[in-house]
Amino acid sequence: MIAEPTTIHFKELDELQAVSSQLLQIGKDRPVWLFEGHMGAGKTTLIKALCRHLGVTTHVQSPTFSLVNEYESDREVIYHFDFYRIKDEAEALDMGVEEYFDSGSFCFVEWPGKIESLWPMQYLMLHLSADESGMRILEVKKV
Repeated sequence: MIAEPTTIHFKELDELQAVSSQLLQIGKDRPVWLFEGHMGAGKTTLIKALCRHLGVTTHVQSPTFSLVNEYESDREVIYHFDFYRIKDEAEALDMGVEEYFDSGSFCFVEWPGKIESLWPMQYLMLHLSADESGMRILEVKKV
């Protein structure tokens, strides 16, 4: 079942605390979150805010070359994927992406279009874009 999409607008970095709180309410029952958007749209910045909100105190950065980073909070493990440089879906399968998705832990995935046939049945789709004024538009859809 696909829920009606939610659109969130924000411009300033200090708004990310409230945005991440709202997103965690929307997606609390979906461990796999798929982040789409152009390079520089703010996907990694949003994931950093989500990780902070979840209690991660270590440095959060995009796993562009390692494909996945693991962060620990006092409550849970969070996985952060970046498939921008992946060659094909077999590479994601070889690294065990399905096991990560089945773990029940939050899996934040940048560039999910590169592994579309591997998406789980249920996920939260987040599409981030920016307009000419710098306003960020985040469309969130629960699938």
